[in-house]
Parts: sequence; structure tokens; C-alpha cells
Amino acid sequence: MKRLRTLIIGIVALIGILWLGVYQLNKTSGNQNAKVLNIYNWGDYIDPKLITKFEKQTGYKVNYETFDSNEAMYTKLQQGGTNYDVVVPSEYMIQKMKKAHLLSTLDHRQLPNLKYISSSYLNQSFDPQNKYTVPYFWGTLGIVYNDQVYQASDFQSWNQLWNQKFRGQIMFIDGAREFIGIGLTSLGYSLNSTNGYHLHQAYEKLKLLMPNAKAIVADEIKMYMANGEANVAVTYSGEAVDMLDRNDHLHYVLPKEGTNLWFDNLAIPKNAQNKKGAYAFINFMLEPENAAANAEYVGYSTPNTGALKLLPKSVTANKQFYPTKQALSKMEVYKDLGPSWVEKYNDYFLELKMYRK
Repeated sequence: MKRLRTLIIGIVALIGILWLGVYQLNKTSGNQNAKVLNIYNWGDYIDPKLITKFEKQTGYKVNYETFDSNEAMYTKLQQGGTNYDVVVPSEYMIQKMKKAHLLSTLDHRQLPNLKYISSSYLNQSFDPQNKYTVPYFWGTLGIVYNDQVYQASDFQSWNQLWNQKFRGQIMFIDGAREFIGIGLTSLGYSLNSTNGYHLHQAYEKLKLLMPNAKAIVADEIKMYMANGEANVAVTYSGEAVDMLDRNDHLHYVLPKEGTNLWFDNLAIPKNAQNKKGAYAFINFMLEPENAAANAEYVGYSTPNTGALKLLPKSVTANKQFYPTKQALSKMEVYKDLGPSWVEKYNDYFLELKMYRK
């Protein structure tokens, strides 16, 4: 009996030790998870040195993953199974993510460095009062040309792209909204048109532009332009900065009719596991010194007024990359048009690419 009692006591003690071990393991694991920050961003869209700096300053371990389109990012978040703490969606995708309840409401009290964001870039139509997002970078769609072959006067208007002297010469960014937008803007219509007649007119006019297309591609544009293998390209301002850095004969122009004004933004998903770390990271990126270093590395325009004071005047005084208020007033931000209209834009774009062949 005594032996049995001793055995029972021993078993109870062993169970207690095992339970304590599991508890400590879970506690340790929880602490480790609390110090891990999962970030989902566009490729090559942050200075790697800043991630290292953030880790050293805060003790967080950053897991950094990239996506190549808003749609890919949206699908992954909607499907679940992966918990990201910070994501970087564009303006029209923010509207879609809000409708799908994928974003957390931001507590601005935890973002004191939000004060450095210019009021010009806050309270945009896609996120009134910035309830869900913080501006990260912004930019435009424009034309890059080589001054050894062409001059700025050749590209003052989108309509000049139809000139026969550009036959087989123009590189276009591979995007339905961007390409159809050229047609819409050249006709004086909105980039967000949901008028079937407007879209068809743009399509018919763009068919006449196709003989001037050298290629419709993505990242390859930078290589072609930098190496002088192409002399005209329609692309984003940030991509243009990279091209201009690599070839002194290249210049960036914003056509007089206006163009797309886009914003990429920092946001916290609803299912984020480390919101404390997410706020710490966003606030860190809003520090003027960090925002300036990031802008120099990435090449896109920063909405951070503190960072602007730290950047070279040659950069901030360039009206093509930091346009005047008058120029900005002619620009449009893409809106989420809904699946039906997005499909129409995509269908027209696909037909145009096939028509070129």
C-alpha cells in the first residue's frame, strides 16, 4: 500500500513537472512570436539597411516576403493561413480590402511620427482620415525619352505618341489600367471611366497606337532604356529614376493632360499577430532620417516633409518627380472599379496586345 502511494505521488509529481515544462515552452514560444514581425511588401521596395537598423533598435526579428501585384497580395490575405503584420497595398486595392474587412483600424496615438506626413497626401478618397493606412511612397505615370534621339517637345501631350516617327519605338508598361488609361486621357476622359462608349473609343484609338509599340513589358523596360536599346518608354516615375541614374541622356516627362497619381501605403491586416511590432515598424519608417534614406534607395517620391528637408535639392526641386500643385490637380488616383469593369479593362488590353501581333 505504501509502495502504491509512493508510486501515485511519483506519477503526480512527474505530471506536474511535464505540465510545467510545456507551460514554460509555450510561454517562451509566445515571447519569441511576440518579437517576430512579418512584413509583406513589393520587391526591392525598402532599403535593406533599414530592416537591419530596425531589428537592432527594437529587438524584433523581421521576416520579409515580397509580392509582385496587388492582386497576388490580396488573394494571399483573403485565403488566410499566413499572418502578416504589415502590408503595402496601393490605393485602389485599399478600397477592395476595406470592403472585404481585411484591414485593421489604425490607432493614430501609436503613430506620433504621422505628423511628418504632408497634409497634401493625407485624407485621400481611398482612405478618408487615414483610418486604415499611412502613405509610404507616391508617384506618377509618364514618358521617358533619350535626348540623343528625341526632345522634350516631342512628349508634351499623350496624343503625340501616335506620331508615325515613333513606329516600333515605344516601350509600354504591362498594365491594363495604365495602357487603357493612355487612351482615355488622350480623349479627355477619366482614368476611372465606367462608360462603355468611352472605353470602346479608347480601345479603337489605341489600336492605331499599336504600330508604334516596340514592346509591352515590365521590369525589362529599365534595361532597354538604360542600355540605349530603346529610346521611348511609358513607365512609373520610380522606375524612371532608376533609368535616369544609369543613363544621363534619359529624361522623364509628365504630359500636359494629366496622368495617374498613385499611392502605396503601409497597413496592418486584421489578422496581424504582432500589432505592437507593426506600429513600431510603421513609426520607425516615418522617422525623417529613415524615410529619406528609403527614398534615396527606392527612388520614388516621399510624402514625408521631414525627409524632404534631408534629400538633395536636385531631387526635391525636380518638378517631374515632385510636381507643382497645379500639375497634381490634373492627376487622378485609380479607384476600385469592381470586378465587372476590371474585367472589361483587362479584356480590351488583352485584345490590344493580341492585335499588335
